[in-house]
Amino acid sequence: MKTSEIFKMSFQSLRTNKLRTFLTVLGVVVGIFSIIVIMTIITMLQNSIESGLASLAKNTFQIQKYPIIMTGGPGARDKYRNRKDLTLEEFDKFKEKMTEAKFVGAEQWQFGIVVKYGNKETNPNIQLAGMTDGALETNEMIVQEGRPFNKADVQYTNNVCLLGKDIVDKLFLNIDPVGQIVRVAGRPLTVIGTLEPKQALFGQSQDSYVIMPITTFQTMYGKRSRSINITVMAHSQADYNKIIEASIGYMRTIRNVKPGEDNNFDIFSNESLMGQINNINEPIKIGALVVSLIALLAAGVGIMNIMLVSVTERTREIGIRKAIGARKSYILIQFLSEAVILSIFGGIVGIIIGVGLGNFAGSFLNAQMAIPVDWVMIGIALCIFVGVVFGTYPAYKAANLDPIEALRHE
Repeated sequence: MKTSEIFKMSFQSLRTNKLRTFLTVLGVVVGIFSIIVIMTIITMLQNSIESGLASLAKNTFQIQKYPIIMTGGPGARDKYRNRKDLTLEEFDKFKEKMTEAKFVGAEQWQFGIVVKYGNKETNPNIQLAGMTDGALETNEMIVQEGRPFNKADVQYTNNVCLLGKDIVDKLFLNIDPVGQIVRVAGRPLTVIGTLEPKQALFGQSQDSYVIMPITTFQTMYGKRSRSINITVMAHSQADYNKIIEASIGYMRTIRNVKPGEDNNFDIFSNESLMGQINNINEPIKIGALVVSLIALLAAGVGIMNIMLVSVTERTREIGIRKAIGARKSYILIQFLSEAVILSIFGGIVGIIIGVGLGNFAGSFLNAQMAIPVDWVMIGIALCIFVGVVFGTYPAYKAANLDPIEALRHE
């Protein structure tokens, strides 16, 4: 008997009992769906975060007072609140020591600012940043028109600014903004340049911001009002880790951290942020996998039960086939293939539904469409495994039926 004929007979048997086949497949669908839908949403979120993380340029990290992600509940921030703020004076000392780096910059942020030009104004959702000239490089902020601010602008606290694309589109329709005077949080500033747009994150624009010299920013909000962030860019990936180690050493010296004490500052990079996000996602993935395995275990028991019923119902058929020369191996392969086909079919349906609903749910978060290819392959492998494991005993029982006893079966 050809292998194609064996599989043809398997399909024919499954089509004959449509309701039973559907109910058996349903358990596998639920098991695979439960893991694929969660992995699809997680993959969508991760892809959107990775593509939208343009806050730091390549080979760049940031030194700041607080960690980028704080876990441990409402009181987590209290642990870091007593740390000393990073100051502009500490930045100057750090920059003097950090000669190995390509660029070193400092920045401070204020949120909820209104920008006015003439009788036009923005919504109060603009981000305002005070930066040194090096921070433009480390944040990958590229001037599209005009010029960036320079060391002199920072040194002499010049009232100048750079505008993001959203503000230009809102206030300067058909007008060249360079050279115009805008009022930022009530302060008049000369626009010296506009910035190239950044990629959106979760469908939200990242171009609603104004950049000014950090010294000008501090005259508005005070030198001691908040901690600064220090950004550092290495020359290449090869010396990236070495620059991080050197930065930690310099900052510990500047901030008088004693040997054996923990750092009173944190290092943040795009890589570290993704690592922390992955650490949060891991328990979710493990939980989804456990739920899926339990559901698949139940589905496997169902497959075994249905296949045993099928063997009992087809005992006489098996006896006739053996009487006319069918080998044990043919019978074994046929019944085993039925179990595997049931499992794989249920898995494919579960994958399709899981990917579809996962992307539908992720679309409400403006996340990019994604297919978790690795988990799709894992799902298919699990289906094959379940089909083989739970189909082996019924197939073995069918293959070893005595043809004489089988022919007597009514």
